[in-house]
Amino acid sequence: MATKAKKTSTKAKRKNGFSINDFVVYPTHGVGQIVGIEDQEVAGMQLKLFIVEFEKEKMTLRVPTNKAEASGMRSLSSPDKMKSALTTLKGRARVKRTMWSRRAQEYEAKINSGDPISIAEVVRDLHRGSGQPEQSYSERQIYEAALDRLVRELAAVEGLDEEQATERLEKMLKAA
Repeated sequence: MATKAKKTSTKAKRKNGFSINDFVVYPTHGVGQIVGIEDQEVAGMQLKLFIVEFEKEKMTLRVPTNKAEASGMRSLSSPDKMKSALTTLKGRARVKRTMWSRRAQEYEAKINSGDPISIAEVVRDLHRGSGQPEQSYSERQIYEAALDRLVRELAAVEGLDEEQATERLEKMLKAA
């Protein structure tokens, strides 16, 4: 598969509502930043691609500009939507009485949806306060994945660093 890439200038260009240096949410990877738009020839077809960098994972994703919305890539949540997600954290945990494997699949689907309110539900449902039984390894993995996604979007939306965002979420969870 031959690929040729021609990088577009780093001037902010609007393409499908996104521009260079915008922070975006890609459902299965979380918060990333568009670092460029490039033309690439793949299998004889010319494609225009967003170059999305996920700094924490040291990963770069190339998303065809005409498929960005279909792939679920979106702008960061509005402050109001983040406020709704944070309000969700204060609610009561709703743990279904189904088998863990089924619940784990549902939690993973919520995390990968990229929706901050769904992710907040997972954090709320799996959070363990002091005096509660320990989490299993898989519960802790899913909880930490959801918390990490929520922290990174909160930090990007409110201009905080991840440590400040984590402290804020943990304070809210303890108060609930």
